[in-house]
Amino acid sequence: MKGRSRVQDQTHFGWRQLFSSRTAGDTRLAAAIAAEEQAGLAFAFAARSIAVIVVAAWLPFIVDAPRVFYYLALVGLFFLLGLVPHLTRGWRHADRLRLVFILFDVVLITAAIMMQPPDRIAFDWPVQMRIRFVEFLYLILLLIGSALSYRPGHVIWTGLCIIAVWSAGVFILYHLPDTVRFEESTENLTPAEVLAVILDPRYVGITTLLTQNVLTAIATGLLAASVWRARSLLLRRVRAEVARADLSRYVSPDVADAMLAAQAGRSGAADFGRPQVRHVAVMFADIREFTTLVEKLEPERVLALLRSFHARATAIVFRHGGTLDKYLGDGFMATFGALGNASADARHGEAARQAVLCAIDLHREMDRWCEKRAQRGEIPLALGIGLHFGPAVVGNVGVDQRLEFTVVGDAANVAARIERLTRDFDCRIAVSDSCLAAARALAPDLPAFTDIGPTLLRGRTEPVRLHVWPAVP
Repeated sequence: MKGRSRVQDQTHFGWRQLFSSRTAGDTRLAAAIAAEEQAGLAFAFAARSIAVIVVAAWLPFIVDAPRVFYYLALVGLFFLLGLVPHLTRGWRHADRLRLVFILFDVVLITAAIMMQPPDRIAFDWPVQMRIRFVEFLYLILLLIGSALSYRPGHVIWTGLCIIAVWSAGVFILYHLPDTVRFEESTENLTPAEVLAVILDPRYVGITTLLTQNVLTAIATGLLAASVWRARSLLLRRVRAEVARADLSRYVSPDVADAMLAAQAGRSGAADFGRPQVRHVAVMFADIREFTTLVEKLEPERVLALLRSFHARATAIVFRHGGTLDKYLGDGFMATFGALGNASADARHGEAARQAVLCAIDLHREMDRWCEKRAQRGEIPLALGIGLHFGPAVVGNVGVDQRLEFTVVGDAANVAARIERLTRDFDCRIAVSDSCLAAARALAPDLPAFTDIGPTLLRGRTEPVRLHVWPAVP
């Protein structure tokens, strides 16, 4: 139908839940699932190729020349039957084509087993003898290989093809004029007579066929169930990855993970968003004199500048285990220790260590960026960062229609005021004594900071001891 996507066009085969790639209306989800399926089909072709190589290497040990060349040619044809759907897997009707080639595979293997080679290389044996050995296992190997496609429908289709084609071949042999068969019940025969019939090289028995078909059906059902379960786990993982990617566009990845864990009801995640007091490190960062800097720039260039800054800063915050709380125009607020093991954060000050190292890395990245800007003749940027470590309330704020996971309390207020003081002290980082002390407890080799003593912050009655970086000589 015109207008359908390639993903949708490749999903029709019988029962939609078993054979379809389209498990959700969302295009990105369908595309992600299709990509996983394509990877599975590519892996199946690789496994099939290895199996072909093994069989081709084994044949010379069990088949004499020149008959071995006949069977090697059949092996090569089998490889080509797998190569065609592999090369056309991106076509509009690739899924239907693959089903046709599965049938071709079964027909080729069955014909190779039941048909005599050319007269000049064939043994002078009755053709009925060709189904008396273990060659039927090659069809079972084909059934097992179909499980690598992540498609339970392909497994069922392969099993049905094996049962139908093999049964048709056996019935053809069964009705040959010279075929020996039981014309009446074996109850009227002696054991010796029964054995004589079975050992006749022209004997064909229906009981053997029925046993093969029943066991093939059982194996098909078990394999299809296993593939269905593996596919369900795959779809669950893909949905989770797509949902996480979507959420991460609006919240930090760690917040997205916590939200999804809470939604899935995982142990220890049900309390996500419930307000609680934790020891956290809070970071405020701001580009200095940004208003003056951009007043002569076009709005598009201002947005491009902010996106570039946010992209660099966000990557570093995430690298150090931080949570991006919010963007603040030309700055941002980040927290460390808002998620995870609260007792460990409070006891060891891991959050403070992450925050201090993150602030230093942010300035190193700013230096690299400013160097590139200078090479292009653009004005360099200066970043001020304020850090504080202490107790704060962590959780969801807002109403049911609009919730925001954030940190509120004195720790956030102090960090914001410390950041403003970076202009007064002409420093790049200003950090409270509580934050630096907690960080040094875990990382004593941190760069040197200058202690500027107790400082009175706006709106507070008690001074806060501050340290600045780079250290003053």
